[in-house]
Amino acid sequence: MFRNYLKTALRNLWRHRGFTAINIVGLSVGMTACLLIFLYVSFECNYDRFHDKADRIYRITTDIKTASEIIPTSSTSFPMALSIKRDFPEVELSTSFYKAQMLIRNGERKFQEKDVLLADSTCFTMFNMPLSRGTAAEVFKTPYEIVLSERAAEKYFGNEDPINRVLTLDDSTALKVTGVMKNMPENSQFKTDVLLPMSLMSRGLETAWGNFGWQAYILLKPGADYKKLEAKLPGMLEDRVPKDQRVMSYTLHLEPLKDVYLVSDRGGYESGNITNVYIFSVVGIFILVIACINFVNLTTARASERAKEVGVRKVIGATRRELATQFLGESIVICVISFFLALMLAALVSPLFNALCGKQVSVNLFSHGRLLLMLLAIALLIGVLAGVYPALVLSQFKPISVLKGRFVSTRSGLGLRKTLVVVQFTVSIILIAGTIIVYKQLYFMRHQEMGFANGQQLIVSYYEDQQVNKQLPRFKHELAQIPGVEAVSASMAGPGTPQWGAFTEIENRNGELQSANLDLYNVDFGFLEQLGVKMRAGRMFDVKYSTDSTEALVINETAARVLGYPNPEEVVGKKFSQWGRNGRVIGVVKDFNYRSLRDTVKALSIRVAPENCAFFLLKLKAGDPQKMVAAVERKWQELAPHRPFDYTFLDENFDKQYTAETRFSRLFFYFAGLAIVISCLGLLGLAAYSTVQRTREIGIRKVLGASMGNITALLSKEFVVLVLIALCIASPVAWYAMDRWADGFAYRAPISWWVFAVAGVLAIAIALLTVSFHAIKAAIVNPVKSLRSE
Repeated sequence: MFRNYLKTALRNLWRHRGFTAINIVGLSVGMTACLLIFLYVSFECNYDRFHDKADRIYRITTDIKTASEIIPTSSTSFPMALSIKRDFPEVELSTSFYKAQMLIRNGERKFQEKDVLLADSTCFTMFNMPLSRGTAAEVFKTPYEIVLSERAAEKYFGNEDPINRVLTLDDSTALKVTGVMKNMPENSQFKTDVLLPMSLMSRGLETAWGNFGWQAYILLKPGADYKKLEAKLPGMLEDRVPKDQRVMSYTLHLEPLKDVYLVSDRGGYESGNITNVYIFSVVGIFILVIACINFVNLTTARASERAKEVGVRKVIGATRRELATQFLGESIVICVISFFLALMLAALVSPLFNALCGKQVSVNLFSHGRLLLMLLAIALLIGVLAGVYPALVLSQFKPISVLKGRFVSTRSGLGLRKTLVVVQFTVSIILIAGTIIVYKQLYFMRHQEMGFANGQQLIVSYYEDQQVNKQLPRFKHELAQIPGVEAVSASMAGPGTPQWGAFTEIENRNGELQSANLDLYNVDFGFLEQLGVKMRAGRMFDVKYSTDSTEALVINETAARVLGYPNPEEVVGKKFSQWGRNGRVIGVVKDFNYRSLRDTVKALSIRVAPENCAFFLLKLKAGDPQKMVAAVERKWQELAPHRPFDYTFLDENFDKQYTAETRFSRLFFYFAGLAIVISCLGLLGLAAYSTVQRTREIGIRKVLGASMGNITALLSKEFVVLVLIALCIASPVAWYAMDRWADGFAYRAPISWWVFAVAGVLAIAIALLTVSFHAIKAAIVNPVKSLRSE
């Protein structure tokens, strides 16, 4: 029986291979898109969940309270984790990480490592950081050791044994390789190739409660409640923090490790976006639903063509159950074929998908049996759900009526198809509008006036190398002599670079020193002028004033407001104290967006400190930038042969902050396009069926004088009305969803009415182009031929 059903199903699918092809292509593309989105969502949701003890690991975060604000941060001071471990028996282990950039050398080979982690040896016990060479008990016994990833070990030593080999840190410190760590998974926040012992830099920090910058984690004992522990932490701070270090107060919080990447709004070494995960999940479901709608629409639309087949089968004894099983089987066959085709498509496009995501999110599907079985089960479920209604409709036909030729499509069947078309285009319009809004927001961020000059500015990084900073005037002079270089300055930070926060006290209106945590730029003379920022009050740094390099501070307008000075003129001349430097505020610069437009402008302080600079900023003249970069590189190799030439352009560096948004917009665009293509496939099939069903009507109308335009309009009008209904439903839904998405940006482009008008026009145009092919084809057929065939 089963064999007979299968043979009949395959024959019928082959006989109507046009409709079969539309169904299989639509379903396979939909399944492929859904599969890729599933892999992306799974990758994002499983960040750091591979650690065996992930359920018991928590990050310590801090709210820093000053006189003027509360600053939520993901970091802590070094003593925090150590004190929590000592004071609370429910804490099994604690560890801290510090991220740094360091120059590491093996002989003449030099590498600027940008993701070095300093950590305690307990990190190997707390986290899944397995050592392929060495053990957790053997490493980091002294400050002068280093653990490499397998990838880094190959980079530094090739196929040689790295254990006990010596590397040089920053051209001064010898480090012995005592361990090799397996490469960390892609969905880990702790992706590093170099681990150094915390003891290398932690001397004297055990009592530095106000020195922040560490990511601290604790491992609780089984059964311990982190909420109860969190409630005890204020008492620990009261007992431990010395009174002379309580200028700012701290509130500690505990975040589950599993929430750090995707849920926490405090950031960290790497941050995801839960809203984007939700959006892609919905898009994946939408695409699959659209593909299923196509299947249901096309199958029910073809019901009349199979009416006589059903009548004959019933006359010779087929039961309704057998007929339903037959048609349901055809549905499942199509879905199974689509499933295997989807697997092949996913394998083919996964490299492109990985490139779009910027991550290695897709896995080797054929090596994961459990995943394949789950996906096959989903495909079978789709086959059942998508085929159950057509099977029931077809199996209930009355044989006498259909054999006499009295069968017509039911009003309910027609209503269902129209409803499903409306649903399809509602989803398509939502995705079109969403794509426009995402691109509009990205364009807004990239073309917003930032308040500084970022064109033709070259950044040459040297990461606070003291050999360079000690000769800063010479370096600047030599670089300025290069043809095409207009100006040279130096700084520790700039737009698009990581920012340091500095505890600062500035005199308020009552004459008292008021504390605040300000972002800090250590700069050289001329940096602000070259950056093109404007003064709001006071003056910029001037080399003619000898005290400007030791006793002067410039702040931005936001810092002035935070300190209680709505009029920037009032803060000029006020006393300040910051990181061992005392003096007076000499100027206030206009706010400029040195961070991403996701965030509001933060309070910023700027001071002259050439000994702490980390990069040169070279303003280039108009011309060939690559030729100028090559000239700068040659000069750099003469001036600093001990350092690799590491450069980027200021505008490119700033745009890197929008990498996540750029990838999101591209993925959204491609998946929206897929949804629209699948919708068009279904509409193409329905248009073909509608044209065949109305062949006689078209012939009569042409005999009575209807033009080709009249016929085309007649066949297209029905679908245009459905798209207009979809537009009315989709517009408020799209506006609400994208308005919520845009709430994540401090500076956002307005959602204009024309976005939905454009989305509607595009949807109508797509529908008309899809339908018009068959409409025009039917309109140009000789009416005599049409009527004769009827």
